[in-house]
Amino acid sequence: MSSAPHATDILAMGDALVDVIATCDDDFLTRFDLPKGAMQLLDAAQALALYDAMGTARETSGGSAANSMAGAAAMGADVAFLGQIATDQLGTIFTHDMRALGVKFDTPPLTDGPPTGRCLILVTADGERTMNTCPGAAHCLPPSAVDEAAVRAASILYLEGYLFGPELPRAAMFKAIDIAHAADRTVAFTLSESVCLPGRKEPLQQLIAGGGIDLIFANESEALQLAGAADLDEAIRRLSQQVKTLVFTRGPAGALAFEGGVMTEVPAIGVGQVVDTTGAGDLFAAGFLAARCKGHPIDRQLMTGGIAAAEIISHFGARPVADLAELVKL
Repeated sequence: MSSAPHATDILAMGDALVDVIATCDDDFLTRFDLPKGAMQLLDAAQALALYDAMGTARETSGGSAANSMAGAAAMGADVAFLGQIATDQLGTIFTHDMRALGVKFDTPPLTDGPPTGRCLILVTADGERTMNTCPGAAHCLPPSAVDEAAVRAASILYLEGYLFGPELPRAAMFKAIDIAHAADRTVAFTLSESVCLPGRKEPLQQLIAGGGIDLIFANESEALQLAGAADLDEAIRRLSQQVKTLVFTRGPAGALAFEGGVMTEVPAIGVGQVVDTTGAGDLFAAGFLAARCKGHPIDRQLMTGGIAAAEIISHFGARPVADLAELVKL
């Protein structure tokens, strides 16, 4: 991480979405042909039909990197978010929520084009979440929206894999990466979900091979896919030749990091009951990065991520309800 002066700990780029969360049974998923526990993209008509069929729902600002910034802010980090909304009701909800949580958010909204994106999240009795995303305006983020001064001012630029697919926001990410590295900042990238890899794997590998990414977050499955490896040891061996810091979550098996030739592993934090897994990876990254920005050693970074993830899966929704600052004590 750069030692040059910075005004912000983390600037994240990702999908600006409003989460619409409701419970359902497995029959509902089958009826709508929704793969349980996965994420799929919907067009506007599909999203409307599913929304109409959902039960009582709760709406809150969401998006993977936005969730991470909300969590990091709750742990005392100074954070900002760059993402595209539209001039509509959901855009207003998103802006209000982010700013109320202490996240700087100043991206100008679209005045025409698609509506603010939304993610329809269905939670079954076992706590598994099935996400159905209509990106809308989120995937219209242009390079011109990248605030060069804001990128230079952040110690870490945190990029969300969901946003890496469409050409326009991918170009915005490349612009931000160039600015960050020119300012000697750290660029972190979360693979988000395995769905991010098909069709995007080659450009992502090219970015990694060119030294564009300094820190990667992934779960075990994503790491194997990205590296084309048969096991995690092989994935680490391949990816560590190109990326300084690897951080892998392994669910009940805990998490590990590989940095400077050293492997660090921590166990998972125990949870009384898993209520909703929405946002577990997002909050893990939030805890890890918040602890990193505070200068804690890597084992503490991993443990902080685990504590934040454990809090988020103990209740509905991807935003913390407990006092994260008190839980992690950074």
